[in-house]
Amino acid sequence: MTATRKPLASHRRIVIKIGSALLVDRKTGLKSQWLDAVCADIAALKARGIDVLVVSSGAIAMGRTVLDLPSGALKLEESQAAAAVGQIALARAWSESLSRDGIVAGQILLTLGDTEERRRYLNARATINQLLKIGAVPIINENDTVATTEIRYGDNDRLAARVATMTSADLLVLLSDIDGLYTAPPHLDPDAKFLETVPAITPEIEAMAGGAASELSRGGMRTKIDAGKIATGA
Repeated sequence: MTATRKPLASHRRIVIKIGSALLVDRKTGLKSQWLDAVCADIAALKARGIDVLVVSSGAIAMGRTVLDLPSGALKLEESQAAAAVGQIALARAWSESLSRDGIVAGQILLTLGDTEERRRYLNARATINQLLKIGAVPIINENDTVATTEIRYGDNDRLAARVATMTSADLLVLLSDIDGLYTAPPHLDPDAKFLETVPAITPEIEAMAGGAASELSRGGMRTKIDAGKIATGA
């Protein structure tokens, strides 16, 4: 969670995680202009010779919009069906937007076991590294269509940190509709103060983090703190 003091362009390999609320509007679906702006930024980084990997949430959120599922919590099979529909739309959106700058997107779907079981870990790493070698941008997401509660991350913050570790990235960026860590969840406490920099993740810092703030999210600040611990530990 420590803020980087170096410009993005000074890094060699960057993992960017994008939350569902940034990509998908519950009523209208994909936020196309926002996605195009991010892809333009990615193209600018790649033009400088920087490897960029994207961990993109949004499959379930897009799927439930396409399928017009009701608000509120979904059953496991409903989430998996929404992911199956939404992942196609999500991958197409990334591919089309990146292609405007001549960039090829490659889809990688991972489960918890893919980053913890040695053989699968090495296979996933080799595939991602090959995509980077040929100039493609890996678009990575959890494989929500098959992952159940016992074998899933459940959020893409920690997955992004594992991907950053797996690929020896030197910068992990977690993009969210919340501008950072507050001393308390700002939607619950109007007196919450914003912390610009977190020099170390302590029990006090962990206690400040809340859970997911919307039905589109499965993480929240708590999982971002966990991701920070994974990344700084690596």
